[in-house]
Amino acid sequence: MSASTPQPDQSIRPADRRVSARIGAIAESATLAVDAKAKALKAAGRPVIGFGAGEPDFPTPGYIVDAAVEACRDPKNHRYTPAGGLPELKAAIAAKTLRDSGYEVDASQVLVTNGGKQAIYEAFAAILDPGDEVIIPAPYWTTYPESVRLAGGVPVEVVSDETTGYKVSVEQLEAARTENTKVVLFVSPSNPTGAVYTEAEAEAIGRWALEHGLWVLTDEIYEHLVYGGATFTSLPALLPELADKCVVVNGVAKTYAMTGWRVGWVIGPKDVIKAATNLQSHATSNVSNVAQRAALAAVAGDLDAVAEMREAFDRRRKTIVRMLNEIEGVVCPEPEGAFYVYPSVKGLLGKEIRGRRPESSGELAALILDEAEVAVVPGEAFGTPGYLRLSYALGDADLVEGISRVQKLLGEARD
Repeated sequence: MSASTPQPDQSIRPADRRVSARIGAIAESATLAVDAKAKALKAAGRPVIGFGAGEPDFPTPGYIVDAAVEACRDPKNHRYTPAGGLPELKAAIAAKTLRDSGYEVDASQVLVTNGGKQAIYEAFAAILDPGDEVIIPAPYWTTYPESVRLAGGVPVEVVSDETTGYKVSVEQLEAARTENTKVVLFVSPSNPTGAVYTEAEAEAIGRWALEHGLWVLTDEIYEHLVYGGATFTSLPALLPELADKCVVVNGVAKTYAMTGWRVGWVIGPKDVIKAATNLQSHATSNVSNVAQRAALAAVAGDLDAVAEMREAFDRRRKTIVRMLNEIEGVVCPEPEGAFYVYPSVKGLLGKEIRGRRPESSGELAALILDEAEVAVVPGEAFGTPGYLRLSYALGDADLVEGISRVQKLLGEARD
């Protein structure tokens, strides 16, 4: 179990505390930090290739950009709009959810947020009280436990590894459940591993949550990025009886290459959505109207552009897995979704590479950046040391060049 938020030192006057204990305990986003460092090195003239950020390398489709340009010219978008989102966008998200997931919801069950991160935080803030526990399968996206802590909850990690395809079992979840457990987090396809639960596996977890009266927060941001024989499963569509205690977060970032537009959403029971909307009304008010109009064009449109991106990701997925598995000491399972690989590098730790002996995946990632000028994110950021996360959402040529550099460097490893 992760530690709860540290309590302030009562021996210090409140006026003398410069940063609150709650915020001071929050770690910087490791993925954004790696991406920022890579971009800074590139700006300084170094030929760094970044595998850090989970960001499609494609431009936002033209019809979406055109909708934003048109929205800029319309004075109605220059004013405040409802804090919970444009009514027409909320209706379109409800329609898109039925189309893509088979989950029927009303527009009143939708809250439009400033990206997926705000959606996750506001969802947790709406349902957690101090001390409530949230079961988080690990490896996890770095933001999940921090959002739980910010909302006053306690993250409880359940660890999986490559031997199970980075998927947790009902038995593991049950072992982590206590009288304080309120929520289980379900993410499929997964960031950082690309794991995709089968329908039977998802149903088993959903029925376990139902049996124990638990809430489920399910992140569906990678719903359209599945490969081979894998299929996406939406828990509340699969188990309608779960809907009254299920919150879905999603957004346009990954599906439509719109990471910078900052539009996400929360879908859930009306009382939870009303509470989260009240929070947002004080935190940020409405999402940028121009971005909302662009998101409306995205979710109301077809999925042709998405299919093209998925085809490219699938090709890159196969290439990066093959090349990483050619490195002695690296074990890289083939992901079935998202656009990440999560290889184990435990076989390289402690070995000598160019005069250094990295003892952790963090040290190995630093070595790779220094010596090969390739940016990757260490497993420590995702709750499981001994691994690296690499995003294959970058051009084919850069991908091959970057992994070739890593192959050359790590091929020098000696006992």
